[in-house]
Amino acid sequence: DLGPREEIVYLPCIYRNTGIQKPDYLATVDVDPKSPTYCQVIHRLPMPNLRDELHHSGWNTCSSCFGDTSKKRNRLILPSLISSRVYVVDVGTNPRAPEIHKTVEPVDLYWKCGLANPHTSHCLGSGQIMISCLGDPTGNGKGGFILLDGETFEVVGNWEHPGEAAPFGYDFWYQPRHNVMISTEWGAPKALADGFNPAHLKEGHYGRSLHVWDWTTHRKLQTIDLGEEGAIPLEVRFLHDPSATEGYVGCALQGTVFRFYRTEKGDWAAEKVIGVPSKKVEGWMLPEMSGLITDILISLDDRFLYFSNWLHGDIRQYDITDRRKPKMVGQVFLGGSIVSDGPVKVLQDPENQPQPPPRVIKGRRVYGGPQMLQLSLDGRRLYVTTSLFSSWDKQFYPDMVKEGSLMMQIDVNTISGGLALNENFLVDFGKEPDGPVLAHEVRYPGGDCTSDIWL
Repeated sequence: DLGPREEIVYLPCIYRNTGIQKPDYLATVDVDPKSPTYCQVIHRLPMPNLRDELHHSGWNTCSSCFGDTSKKRNRLILPSLISSRVYVVDVGTNPRAPEIHKTVEPVDLYWKCGLANPHTSHCLGSGQIMISCLGDPTGNGKGGFILLDGETFEVVGNWEHPGEAAPFGYDFWYQPRHNVMISTEWGAPKALADGFNPAHLKEGHYGRSLHVWDWTTHRKLQTIDLGEEGAIPLEVRFLHDPSATEGYVGCALQGTVFRFYRTEKGDWAAEKVIGVPSKKVEGWMLPEMSGLITDILISLDDRFLYFSNWLHGDIRQYDITDRRKPKMVGQVFLGGSIVSDGPVKVLQDPENQPQPPPRVIKGRRVYGGPQMLQLSLDGRRLYVTTSLFSSWDKQFYPDMVKEGSLMMQIDVNTISGGLALNENFLVDFGKEPDGPVLAHEVRYPGGDCTSDIWL
């Protein structure tokens, strides 16, 4: 049962690096076209601290707790990527006006787990909440995981065994039927916190591996080096079918997607199945521009894969019916760094695509590029926001930081494929009461295809 159409969504909004000294907040946005407040922010929940850098969010309960009637999806978990706080937000009492339920302070992550910079949170079938971390308290890379009690939200301790944390951390996804969890790598927090420096790649401050874990024993079983083509593997998605032994990971640096899978021997391997070629350019920081795949997701029926090229400025839709040979069936440009009236000139493009014109919606130009994605449960509406991470936003898209980020909606052809911008939908975070803000990940109150894992 896909349930009713989404009516409201939650987005963390960030002020760090904007020059505005205000706390981040959780925005509640009305996405019901029948509502008089359609496309408006109807509630703002400010955090009690400055410079948190809210980023991703998750739930206290999701489909992994299916059948447990004592569990309710009534708390949104909001990790802070820079301050290392974790906010627990009550979205059950009044879904349209959430309130802070509890704050987990950084010292609990530091002292109890030796970890910092929390990123992805998933609820577990046990009732606990698991959050991946990027580093240790000194800013070095450390891909470990913290556990929160699902009732008190106190820090329980580490999920992984002592000494078995990965060199870097970022995202993770687990598949209980096959007793496996796979985690990915971004980079060392102290390297990426102030922007992207290509020299840090050569110095080994960014990752390029997948890590395979035994879900029951919490032991790290295997590391899969994706090589240079797989550098900076970010969002990882198993197929939603709980019996599936394969999935995909988007690798940012060179614009590739790898398929990972269990082999006949029982171990795990990965192969590149999509590559977005870099473009030779002038007027930019480097002579070649990668697409920079920053988010991917899979439709709930496991038929389509979507990803965003944050630098090139396009979203792509692939038919993945043939898991090893994805076929592109949809593409739409929404801003980006190669717009035809911008300072960057494309000298050579292996795909021979013209530089796209700037995108204007309801009189508002799109600054930045498509970044976070969220798909409606029926697969017909793809929501997209433009902010990646405030310091990288400031580096690559200063106009977006000045004008504020946007939330847009793409109409999806779920029969034969195809993407088209909904010209009547726009949420302009440049018009917020306290000034332009950077909105990030979209969450539905009832769960969605990037938060829920089925048993």
